[in-house]
Amino acid sequence: MSSLLSVRHYSHELLSHSHDHAQLVFGLSGQLDFEIDGRGSQVLRQTLAVVPGNAQHSCGSRRGSQCLVLDVPQPQWLQQQLGGHADATQRLLEKPASISLNPAQTQLVNWLAASPVHDPVIAQQGAALLLASIASASTLSPSVDSLPLAALDAYIDQHAAHPLQVHDLARLAGLSAARFHVRFLAATGQTPMDYVRGRRLQLARQLLQETHLAIGEIAQRVGYNSQSAFTAALSRHFGRSPRALRQTGH
Repeated sequence: MSSLLSVRHYSHELLSHSHDHAQLVFGLSGQLDFEIDGRGSQVLRQTLAVVPGNAQHSCGSRRGSQCLVLDVPQPQWLQQQLGGHADATQRLLEKPASISLNPAQTQLVNWLAASPVHDPVIAQQGAALLLASIASASTLSPSVDSLPLAALDAYIDQHAAHPLQVHDLARLAGLSAARFHVRFLAATGQTPMDYVRGRRLQLARQLLQETHLAIGEIAQRVGYNSQSAFTAALSRHFGRSPRALRQTGH
């Protein structure tokens, strides 16, 4: 890591890698499609993606995206800089997550992005402020662990070929549809149906790369009656056609 903070521009080119340090990616403009350890999400303005250390992740932006990236230092730095917030920060960095920022956090992100972030004082203090603010907010908000995500993922995969509604998922969590929608958005940064759509497309990519099933059959298996609609959805999500995605798996 050369600097704690950096402003980065992403294009349609898909980047895939891992690194031993954790990373926070804050959306400034555009839409960055993100996948961390097989879980898809999007980084938009006022949201961030949490990338744990050594997590395999891929990202790309079809129309271009700009983000503020915080490369998190080692635990010793967290203890020195964050004090009582260090433990909550380390817990936050252990699992992939998509988080919505509040207005104050968004203002801080925008201010830092417009600042000389390579200045060591601004980078150190800015990174510490961001981490402390997010860790503090995470202890007050419903966590992703409060929802049965493993059961929800299994249910989505099992019923990927069929219509799914929010109330189907809410029933698994023992919540009303309205309450589930609010809790799910707070925990993942995505609406339930956006999550379902992304999960279906991740399954489609897996089938394209690991089987020889016809594209039309895969489309039906993940809930698309129209192959053209399926192709358009994959292209929007991954920036590649079904055939191009299939080729990358062989």
